[in-house]
Amino acid sequence: MAECRARLSVVAGPIGNLADLSQRASQVLREADCWFVEDTRVTSRLQAHIQCKIPMRILNEHTSSERILAYATEIETGLRAALLTDAGSPGISDPGSLLVDACLEAGVEIDPIPGPSAVTTALMASGFFAQRFAFLGFLPRKAGAIRAELGPFAESPATIVLFESPFRVDALSKVLFEVLGSRRVAFCRELTKVHQQICRVNLPYVPDEAKMPRKGEFTIVVEGRRKNVVK
Repeated sequence: MAECRARLSVVAGPIGNLADLSQRASQVLREADCWFVEDTRVTSRLQAHIQCKIPMRILNEHTSSERILAYATEIETGLRAALLTDAGSPGISDPGSLLVDACLEAGVEIDPIPGPSAVTTALMASGFFAQRFAFLGFLPRKAGAIRAELGPFAESPATIVLFESPFRVDALSKVLFEVLGSRRVAFCRELTKVHQQICRVNLPYVPDEAKMPRKGEFTIVVEGRRKNVVK
């Protein structure tokens, strides 16, 4: 009889529309003994969608390293576990990567179940060339620190993908223009949800509140430097 190896399934979940969950992901989630999640209130909606009731444990930015190691030990000893993030792919701006790292160090097999990601979805919607792109996640809050992060991309042809709070979109846009010049940018709001909106403009122009409500989750795609564009 083949040896049953310890395994952690890392499952990409919907970023908004629950119907985007794959059939394979649904099967893996239903067969798990436990889900590791950021917020049970969010993930309980996914359980209702696939009609299952699986015990959930919290793994977020407040989870201690000791607790994460304990989780990895449980998985190593036979717990069939699935790792999810609140939306999209675990490990992308998500503390779940710490559990994956601990499991790999313990010799646990990792089974990635691919699926939605706000990063790639926004790139698809932007129309920008993405042979090379840089995902910078959430940038620092202070303008000076943002400039330092963006500086290396001032002359780069790489497309940039960012996450941002709706309350800071305008402030970020000003710094983007200061550092990168007049670039095309796609503001992707509420991707795959009822109020999904893709606004593609040229900086420094930014749609006002009437055209682009400052509500929901924003993924921002900034086109890379083009040779035929003059600042």
